[in-house]
Amino acid sequence: MALCKLNTFINVIRHNTPNPILCKSLTKTNSVGYCKPLLVGSQRWLFHESSRKGGYETEHKISNFQHLKNGFKELKDELKLFKEEVKELIITDPLLVARPGETDMIWCFNEPSKLESFTTTCDSDHNEGFSKCSFDMSSAGRGLFHGYLDTRVPKDGRIKKAGYCAMRSKRVRKSFKRAGTYDWHLYNTLVLKIRGDGRSYLLNISCEGFYDITWNDIYHYVLYTRGGPYWQIAKIPFSKFVLGSKGRLQDKQTRFRFDRVTHFGISCGDKIVGNFDLEIEYIGLEFDPTHNEEFAYEMYKTDKYIVGV
Repeated sequence: MALCKLNTFINVIRHNTPNPILCKSLTKTNSVGYCKPLLVGSQRWLFHESSRKGGYETEHKISNFQHLKNGFKELKDELKLFKEEVKELIITDPLLVARPGETDMIWCFNEPSKLESFTTTCDSDHNEGFSKCSFDMSSAGRGLFHGYLDTRVPKDGRIKKAGYCAMRSKRVRKSFKRAGTYDWHLYNTLVLKIRGDGRSYLLNISCEGFYDITWNDIYHYVLYTRGGPYWQIAKIPFSKFVLGSKGRLQDKQTRFRFDRVTHFGISCGDKIVGNFDLEIEYIGLEFDPTHNEEFAYEMYKTDKYIVGV
């Protein structure tokens, strides 16, 4: 790699990497006033990820006073929620057995208020493409995930691929905004009643852990839909979901923990330009006693230098 002047290299570093502290340590000069760049512009240098969203921060920053003001507004509702949690703890009447063949609904999209449990995102939200999507009520009174998928790449010299739309459930919260998880350990099958357009969609189950290396652990499975006016019920065993991280399937596969589910989502990114429509009546869980498979994919024991642990 050729030598470059100090000022030129610093400008390149500033405009191509999101970590100026790390770049500062790499711009050491010699007595002549020149420096030798090691590598330019990649967040993969980082040993630790500071953001759960991988740098895609969309939250609006507000002052501490505004935080305090908003907190007092929600105090009454949070106390009610805390009261219900204490009452459930005293009663101690959890669901111990799931009835075989019965579908327990997690989300039933029969009212507009039910749609508030999900949020949508697409590449155009981050200036990385031109796709659009939304999650609204359909004319039949059900949830409708629809939009326009566009694979055009912005001409900014940074983005190489584009074209995705997704919807995802919001993080379940306990009282006082404590993070919670869904407990699905009584079930082994995911059930969806949908009416599609013939496209293939991707089902995503997130299992975020405590450490940053697990923040992007998502289990995927392809949902194939039929075109036409008829509804279809899709039943997918949990054992069929495959582990991925940041869009890449992992060499080390393992089944996800049913009691640590943080999000559920559906994404569209089949590289077919045009409109898409996926109507959803409900998303539920079921216990199938005839399904005994624990995990459908190979879990070879390999040496550490072959695949990552």
